[in-house]
Amino acid sequence: MTFAELIAPLKATERHGNLNVEVSDLTDDSRLVKTGSVFVAVKGGRADGHAFVRQAVAAGASALVLQERWPSGTESGRRGGESGPPVPMVRVPDSRRSLGLLASRLHRDPSSRLTLIGVTGTNGKTTVTYLCKAVLEAAGRRVGVIGTVAYQIGSERLHASHTTPGAVELQALLARMVGTGLDSAVMEVSSHALALDRTVGCEFDVAVYTNLTQDHLDFHTDMEDYFKAKLRLFTSLTPVGNKTRPKRVIVNVDDARGHHVCGASRVPVWTYSIHKRSDIQAEDVRLSLEGTGFTAVTPFGRFGVESRLVGEHNVYNILAAIAVGLHEQLSPDTIRQGIESVVNVPGRFERVEAGQDFTVVVDYAHTEDALARLLATAQALKTGRIITVFGCGGDRDRGKRPRMGRVAAQQSDLVILTSDNPRSEDPMAIIGEVEAGLRGALDPTRVRYEVIADRRLAIEAAIREAKRGDMVLIAGKGHEDYQIIGANRVHFDDREVAREALEKRIAKRK
Repeated sequence: MTFAELIAPLKATERHGNLNVEVSDLTDDSRLVKTGSVFVAVKGGRADGHAFVRQAVAAGASALVLQERWPSGTESGRRGGESGPPVPMVRVPDSRRSLGLLASRLHRDPSSRLTLIGVTGTNGKTTVTYLCKAVLEAAGRRVGVIGTVAYQIGSERLHASHTTPGAVELQALLARMVGTGLDSAVMEVSSHALALDRTVGCEFDVAVYTNLTQDHLDFHTDMEDYFKAKLRLFTSLTPVGNKTRPKRVIVNVDDARGHHVCGASRVPVWTYSIHKRSDIQAEDVRLSLEGTGFTAVTPFGRFGVESRLVGEHNVYNILAAIAVGLHEQLSPDTIRQGIESVVNVPGRFERVEAGQDFTVVVDYAHTEDALARLLATAQALKTGRIITVFGCGGDRDRGKRPRMGRVAAQQSDLVILTSDNPRSEDPMAIIGEVEAGLRGALDPTRVRYEVIADRRLAIEAAIREAKRGDMVLIAGKGHEDYQIIGANRVHFDDREVAREALEKRIAKRK
C-alpha cells in the first residue's frame, strides 16, 4: 500500500514529498519504527509524539503524519539545504483520531468483515462479553473477545495490555480475527478508549450500556465528563456505514443514566431491566449460591432462563446478552443454551473450593457500586457472617476510597483492610483513606475491622477466622495474577493464595 492510498480518508491540511512511497507498518511509538513505517505523532497526556519525530525518521520511518507544523530550519539529509521534512509527510487537524482511521485502513477495515459488539459501562462489561460470546457460539458463530481478562482469538489467548487496546493494536487484533476465520467479535469498550479515540475506525453493529457509577475520576474531570466519554460509543453508531445490516443500541434503563443513552442513540434501541418497564425484562427472579433463574419477557415472547452465575447483578448481565442474541435473530433455545454453558467468569464471583464448610469468593469489585452489589448478593445468600477483605489501588481515583470503606462497614460482619495495587503510593496512606470512610459508618456493636497491609496475610487471616456457613469475600483484584508495588509487578493471584490458605487450614485439622 502506498502512503497516498493509506491517507486517502484523511482531511490533510498540508502535504509534503512523494506520497506514493510504499508503506507497510504504522505506529505512534518512535521506539517501534522500522523501515516502511508510518509514524503518527500523537499529543499524549504524558508525552507529545512530535518531540520524537526526528528519532522516528532516524529509525527509518518512511512517512509522517503530524498535527503540528514541521519545525522550521534546515534538516540534515535534505539536498541543497532545503528546509522541510526529510520524508513524505501530511499534516492533519487531529493525529490521534487519524491513527485509528489509518490503522483500520492499513488492515483493510477488519470491523466491516465482523459482527462487532461493543459493551461499555462501569461494571459488568467482562461478564456481558463472556455471555455474548457463549450465546453466539451456541448458534455456531466463531467469536473473538477483547477485554479486561484477555484477548481471545479462536483458541489463542493473549495477555490484555488494556481493557480496550490502543488503536493500532486493536485493528491488528481485529484483522487477526478475520484472518483466523472468526465472524464476530465482542469488545469491552472503556471510557479511556472512547476519550482517547482508540475505537475510531471500528464500525459497531451493537452497542450495550450496562451502568454508570463512580470510577476513573483520576482520568476524567467529573462524573459528567466520564458519562460523556461513555456516550461516544452510542453517538458514533450510525445507521449508514460500510455495513448494511441493522444496528442496535441496548440499554439498562434501571440505571439512572440509561434514558440519556436512549435519547442520544441514532439507531433503534432495546431497553432491559428488572424493576422498570422495558423491552427485555426479568420476572420471577430466583437467586441462590448455586445460580440464578428468571423468566425473560421479550418482544419475541417469554422464556425461562437458568444460569450458574450468582447475584442480581448477573441478571442484568444475562438480560444484556439475551438482547444481543435476539438482535442477532437467535432462538430462545439457542440463547438459553449459551447462557447455561457459562459456568463462571474469571474473577467475577469466582468461588474457591477446597472442601471447606464455608464459602470463599474472589471478585473484581473495585468500585463503590461493584462492592455494594457484591455485598448485597452475599447478604441475600448468606447463612453465616460476611468477612470482607479488600483494599484500593494506588494512583487511581482517590474519591472512591472512603465510599468503599463505608459500603464495607454497612454490609459486612468483619472487614479486613489490606493493599490492592498500591503502585507508587504508600499502602498505609491508601488504607487510611479507606478507613476514614469505614469508621464513619461503623457500628462497633455489630461490625469489627482489622488492618493487615500484607494482602497474603490478610487473606490467610480471613480464612482462619471463617466458621461453618460464613462467606469470605476477597474483593478488588479478581482475575489479576499480579500485584503492583512501587515500580515492581510481582506474581499474586487471590485465588491461588486463598486455595493455599484453605489447604493449610484443612491439613492442620487432619
